[in-house]
Amino acid sequence: MSLTQVFLGLGSNIERETHLSAGLEALAGFLVDMRCSAVFESQPVGIKSGPFFNFVVSAFTDLPLMELDRRLKFIEADNGRYAPDRKGLPLDIDVLLYGEQVGNFDGLILPRAEILKNAFVLWPLSLIAPDRIHPGVGKSFATLWEEAQIDQVLAPVAFEWRGKQLTPLDLL
Repeated sequence: MSLTQVFLGLGSNIERETHLSAGLEALAGFLVDMRCSAVFESQPVGIKSGPFFNFVVSAFTDLPLMELDRRLKFIEADNGRYAPDRKGLPLDIDVLLYGEQVGNFDGLILPRAEILKNAFVLWPLSLIAPDRIHPGVGKSFATLWEEAQIDQVLAPVAFEWRGKQLTPLDLL
């Protein structure tokens, strides 16, 4: 079976390092050639909570889109995302891009609209895949970031996974 490149957005605002590391470990169990962007701290958008850590993962999968999305929901659930007594967002994993797919796939709209709306998605995408063309807009992520007029403040943060620093020192 052929592999499809996917880009996933990860975020957490509760025990951020713990939940994001757990999410990465779970993803590493079924994705190949995983690469992570720098990690950024951002203020919440659309909810009242503490600040988030956000970043983007690029990887390849042989899973069909809906199976991938189903597995992401299980990983979120394993980290308390759907617990009735949760006090924030322990782990959020969104499919941003699945190959070159454009459209509505059983309610999952791709490419994800947040790419163009949120700095905590677009900046990491521009770093991890600067020359990749947004399939809905036809511009590279680097160009989209340069042209972005998004009023959000991001701060790069040190974040280590499997002994490797994800955020380059020149960003810190």
